[in-house]
Amino acid sequence: MSEWKAFTVEIADHVARVTLIGPGKGNAMGPDFWRELPEVFGELDADPQVRAVVLTGSGKHFSFGLDLASMAGTLAPVLADGAKAAPRTEFLKEIRRMQAAVTAVAECTKPVIAAVSGWCVGGGLDLIAAADIRLAAADAKFSLREAKVAIVADIGSLQRLPAIIGEGHLRELAYTAKDIDAARAERIGLVNEVFADQDAVVAAAHAMAGQIAVNPPLVVQGIKDVLEQRTSPAVTEGLRYVSAWNAAFLPSTDLTEAIQAVFEKREPQFKGE
Repeated sequence: MSEWKAFTVEIADHVARVTLIGPGKGNAMGPDFWRELPEVFGELDADPQVRAVVLTGSGKHFSFGLDLASMAGTLAPVLADGAKAAPRTEFLKEIRRMQAAVTAVAECTKPVIAAVSGWCVGGGLDLIAAADIRLAAADAKFSLREAKVAIVADIGSLQRLPAIIGEGHLRELAYTAKDIDAARAERIGLVNEVFADQDAVVAAAHAMAGQIAVNPPLVVQGIKDVLEQRTSPAVTEGLRYVSAWNAAFLPSTDLTEAIQAVFEKREPQFKGE
């Protein structure tokens, strides 16, 4: 495997373990993450020795989501007053590049099991929504946080979570941007099972991956391919729609206020402008 800045990858007994390592605090998702994620899963997909993948985070948390500080340059051109077609088009391309990075996880022919402990926020939730199976530690907390920062979530949660948790639960999480704990996540079907702590959830994910890996690999891959046909066309259409929507409507006074409030560590004051 290649060397990575945002991940470590270990392979043993036909199971690959992919660990988010930042470098942002709480494994926040910066430029290295978005560039490397499709490369990592492309290599795993092409490796015949890999039959299942465990995806987890280093340290106490899975991921704090988008690294606003390191990704600010992506937003700046389209947030400029009177942004014209050129910066909006470039922003559209950037959204679709980030969408494609997470979609690489969903399209990996090997089943992916996410093992979550600590915070799983925003982009972290997008990422685990693209996994096949999600397991959690008892301290895990989940949040579809984008509404709090004046953004329509556009990397996959709104498209993939309806099939996982249902419309009602998704709308509640998306509209309120509230946090939920592991117990609530299990009740609504976001995670399959909750374990005592981080070590236990990672061990459980590896045990499940091992159960998958002893089955005929092409049959397992065929099952995943057949299952994906039920949802992937709607996900693809939804991702294209939301990327165009955000390229057109994301710039706002509320978004600028939300970003300033994050850096100033205060509550934002939204005006609907």
